[in-house]
Formats: sequence, structure tokens, C-alpha cells
Amino acid sequence: MYCPFCHATDTKVIDSRLVGEGLQVRRRRECHSCKERFTTFETAELVMPRIIKTNGMREPFNEEKLEAGMQRALEKRPVSIEAIEQSVIRIMSQLRATGEREVKSELIGNLVMEELKLLDKVAYIRFASVYRCFEDLREFGEEIARLEQ
Repeated sequence: MYCPFCHATDTKVIDSRLVGEGLQVRRRRECHSCKERFTTFETAELVMPRIIKTNGMREPFNEEKLEAGMQRALEKRPVSIEAIEQSVIRIMSQLRATGEREVKSELIGNLVMEELKLLDKVAYIRFASVYRCFEDLREFGEEIARLEQ
């Protein structure tokens, strides 16, 4: 870590503490050269994979887009915001756990459907009808039959 005062490269940590509910580490440092003290904060950087769309385009993962899609399916359904947020966290964890730098959007769609199936069956059918492009009532009926099994 460079000293912000003299730009020396040799500093030492003299104190470390967890802050922000354990999500950050606060480090008190001292420069060997000028003896000035300063504080740094360390947080984990969780990198999400890029998304490969069905048309081959690639885009960064967008948590807001994921949550908005789930909220659209869950509109006027008795599901709490906290439950939706927990589902989004689980989906993001599963995506990070793949260890891949890029994932197909199809994987995200399937993860969303699995979470919606647990949260609310009606929201699941709403999302599946758009995601899978149901053409007629027969397809709806087949999906509802699979859901009931």
C-alpha cells in the first residue's frame, strides 16, 4: 500500500477491525518512511459473470433488471420485498458459484423460474408464459400440470 503522504511503498498495518457488520475491514497503517498514519478500508469484490443473450450479444449482469423482472411477475401477489431480495441473492450466489466469466441468459431464466416456483405458483406461471413464449392454452395447461406434480 502506497503512503498517501510521501508515496513510499513500505507501510505496515498497526491495527485491523471489522466494520460494516463484518463486510469491511478497517486497517490503521503507518508509513515506515515518513511515520504518518492513515486508515484504509478493505471490502470483497464479488465479480458477476457477463450475460450472453440469446442473440449472441454480451452485457454485464444487472441486478436491478433481475429484481424488476421478478417483481413484475410477482405484481399484486402476497410475497414480501424481503423474500424477493433473498431470492435475488440466491440467484446471484448460484451465478457466482458457476465460476464462469460468462453465462447464457437461459441459465438466469431457469434460476428465476425455480425461485418463483418456491415463492408463488401464479408468478411462476406468469413468468414462464412470457419466458417460454406460450402460444396457446394447451401450453399453459401442460405447465400447470407439471407444476402440480
